[in-house]
Amino acid sequence: MAKKMKTIDGNTAAVHVAYALSDVAAIYPITPSTSMGETADEWAAQGRKNIFGQTLNVKQMQSEAGAAGAVHGSLAAGSLTTTFTASQGLLLMIPNMYKISGELLPCVFHVSARALAAHALSIFGDHSDVMSVRQAGFAMLASGSVQEVMDLALVSHLSAIESSVPFLHFFDGFRTSSEIQKIELIDYEDISRLVNHDAIRDFRARAMNPENPHIRGTAQNPDIYFQGREAANAFYDQIPTIVEESMAKVGALTGRQYKLFDYIGHPEAERIIISMGSSTETIEEVINSLNAKGDRLGLVKVRLYRPFSVEHFLAAIPSTVENITVLDRTKEPGAIGDPLYMDVCAAFKEYGDMPEIKITGGRYGLGSKEFTPGMVKAVFDNMRSVGIKNHFSVGIIDDVSHKSLSVDEKFDTSPEGTVQCKFWGLGSDGTVGANKSAIKIIGDNTDKFAQGYFAYDSKKSGGITVSHLRFGNQPIQSTYLVNTADFVACHKANYVEIYDVLEGIKEGGTFLLNSPWSQEDMESALPAAMRRTIAEKKLKFYTVDAIKIAASVGLGTRINMIMQTAFFSLAKVLPFDEAVAYLKDDIQKTYGKKGEKVVQMNIDAVDQTLENLIEIKVPDSWKNAEGTETAAADDVPEFVEKVMRPMLNQKGDELPVSAFEPDGVFPVGTSRFEKRGVAINVPEWVAENCIQCNQCAFVCPHASIRPVLLTEEEAKAAPEAFETKKALGKELKEYQFRIQVNTLDCQGCGNCADICPAKKPALVMRPIASQTPLQVPNQEFSEILPVRDDLVKRDSVKGSQFQQPLMEFSGACAGCGETPYVKVLTQLFGDRMIIANATG
Repeated sequence: MAKKMKTIDGNTAAVHVAYALSDVAAIYPITPSTSMGETADEWAAQGRKNIFGQTLNVKQMQSEAGAAGAVHGSLAAGSLTTTFTASQGLLLMIPNMYKISGELLPCVFHVSARALAAHALSIFGDHSDVMSVRQAGFAMLASGSVQEVMDLALVSHLSAIESSVPFLHFFDGFRTSSEIQKIELIDYEDISRLVNHDAIRDFRARAMNPENPHIRGTAQNPDIYFQGREAANAFYDQIPTIVEESMAKVGALTGRQYKLFDYIGHPEAERIIISMGSSTETIEEVINSLNAKGDRLGLVKVRLYRPFSVEHFLAAIPSTVENITVLDRTKEPGAIGDPLYMDVCAAFKEYGDMPEIKITGGRYGLGSKEFTPGMVKAVFDNMRSVGIKNHFSVGIIDDVSHKSLSVDEKFDTSPEGTVQCKFWGLGSDGTVGANKSAIKIIGDNTDKFAQGYFAYDSKKSGGITVSHLRFGNQPIQSTYLVNTADFVACHKANYVEIYDVLEGIKEGGTFLLNSPWSQEDMESALPAAMRRTIAEKKLKFYTVDAIKIAASVGLGTRINMIMQTAFFSLAKVLPFDEAVAYLKDDIQKTYGKKGEKVVQMNIDAVDQTLENLIEIKVPDSWKNAEGTETAAADDVPEFVEKVMRPMLNQKGDELPVSAFEPDGVFPVGTSRFEKRGVAINVPEWVAENCIQCNQCAFVCPHASIRPVLLTEEEAKAAPEAFETKKALGKELKEYQFRIQVNTLDCQGCGNCADICPAKKPALVMRPIASQTPLQVPNQEFSEILPVRDDLVKRDSVKGSQFQQPLMEFSGACAGCGETPYVKVLTQLFGDRMIIANATG
């Protein structure tokens, strides 16, 4: 088989196989599995053919429960069917999963495993969802990397067809589902040759149709239900053998061999870890590093989790093992131990006469919490400590139950020659899309291996994004964030004041900053700590005014092409001329459908980048730079100071368990302390044009523009720039009126300027830098004025906006059309409202 390498993410790898081997896909979107359904739908719309020469029939249903019902019905009618889901979506499928397995209907659910909403919602990854369905009768197969997703997705489909048992193929949400890697594609012709077409014919032959009448789904009394439940045991007994055979077929085709339980490490290991999912990649990287220095460590990668074959599991354990740690990425409150730990303990108990081995269990990585080489080393170190901790946690500081392990985060195992890059961007500024393009350009056009992972703020648009890219000459197993970067780019200038963007950058590394600042400006614009880091680590420092370039070529605030061009120029992963040629080709592919004008604007942005890329000369004086490192602590609630601000500064990982309430309750009214300042342009109020309709405040999604009423006496005490005009309306004749813009909480959507009905615009969008110095003091003054909510009836547009909104500065995207409704509800009825949170 000729190798065809492609740079794709885990979700696309799963869909590649699912599309090939399915007649029908019934889908409903849920993060992070959504792109699987979207990709399948897109391929079907393009007329892509599966191995049967058909276009996949994709149906989006009204809910996950509906999708599972459609899968059940489609299978019963004899169509090979698949679906893609995660989290609460998977849980909503449980009733149908019991039916599908109970009726021995072969299908595959592809699950980008994700945390479940418990004390709080988390859209991020762990194994909580898949562990909640392990009793539903599906065989369960785990993948740990993007390549494994493709290979084991194929094993899942082949095994389901062969065994007549449904399979749940899962991989870590975000870490694997959204990670981009250069992998080997498996061709559809090769897939077709591996499939048991006789088994497919048998499946179709027993389908429900008028030519083959039968009854299924009966109701049974106590006399026979139990027997019927046991009747399928033989089908489950043969699954380990069938999966082994499917793995062998895939191995013979690809050269990549898999076992039900893969052992990695020293043949005479004394300490081993048992785990599954993306953690196994990091553990393997650490083992390779430590064993090269004389340790004897090992890892068992759990592939087939259900049915759990004790025979195959024990055969994977070296006879020399003295200590085993089982790692679970889920929490089962009240149980003796978490699921995989309990299975391992039961497996040893089942066998009976194994030598004495100390087995401990630990929990890691909930809600996509990082799992780093330092944490792996801490787990191995725990196994040889005097007081071994059992049922520990790793990756957090548990100062309540004191079960967490201490971690050396400076421990580094990344292979030599790997180039690591980190990009700080703003949600919706194009940074993530540009980095995905960069990875694909490098991965698809060179012999280098490439990896990309994108850490999103759950605010999405307007929130922070940090892209983590790696390039190297050997496969990349680092399934954790870049913490020792060769190249760091900061795409939003004010991030230098908020985040430690240079944390972990290597000595002699390169720093690229998007800013309008000159060499002289840097002296005052950069915090002293950052200047010291730049000088002490001898960083190469460059700046480019990407906003200015983007505006000049007509791209508005989309700076992605400029920053990507600068990256290729500075990181030197590819020869620059080659990179630009590939980049322009990618622009044509990406934007060609939008017209030649859009293509040309992006090409112009690329062409103008180099002449505007400026190297900043770093003076020796920066080594001793002094200045106020953080703003003086103002009078804020304890929760804001001790919990919220570390979270906002990307330091939430350092918060201990004791910082949080056990029931997940947070105090209200904390978002007003956030002051994100992420808008590019914000509205400026033009007093003489304002007709005082308050429509601007009414449509604002973030409650960041508000009408203010003040007395003549209060007006005299206002800042000089606090312009007012006489209020209109008989109820307001004694007052002055002003529209106050909160520039630091504004998202810059422009809804207010668009809705303004005045003959001459009363709101004009201006660069945030021109507004903040004036409007921040004005905003602070407006906040000490009384809220005059009893002068005008609240049941009009104008009157409602004099009421204090009780939903403000939310995480909604800029220009959101939903939050203004919730905001006005709180202004109409807020003093009598209880708002329930529904998750799913």
